Amino acid sequence: MTTELTVLAWGCILALVHVFAAGNAKTKQYGAKWNMGPRDGELPPPNPLVGRLMRAQANFFETFPLLVAAVLIVAVAGLSTRWTAIGAIVWLVARVIYLPLYAAGIPGIRSVAFLVSLVGLLMVLWPALF
Repeated sequence: MTTELTVLAWGCILALVHVFAAGNAKTKQYGAKWNMGPRDGELPPPNPLVGRLMRAQANFFETFPLLVAAVLIVAVAGLSTRWTAIGAIVWLVARVIYLPLYAAGIPGIRSVAFLVSLVGLLMVLWPALF
């Protein structure tokens, strides 16, 4: 299996981390009864940590499909190179760093981590474009 596909598998694990981090924080705020219930009623606004984790999760799920597509294109077309592997790793490391930065409310460095993840994504996609 290529490095890019291994990173994709770890990206799936990171997706679960996002889901459970946001879900756990929401359950701490709204209670286990809310978590196990139908969640039909109106809720008070999320506290800052819950809001940040929800936004980080949304951001991850907005960009993760792009990495999935890029990795699959490279894998199926046989375009995997040292640079696409490095790009995939850069993406994963930046996304791992992004979550705690967002949760902690650190804006500038968080944005840098996001941009670095985009560079990694473009490194994976590059051979398919040219």
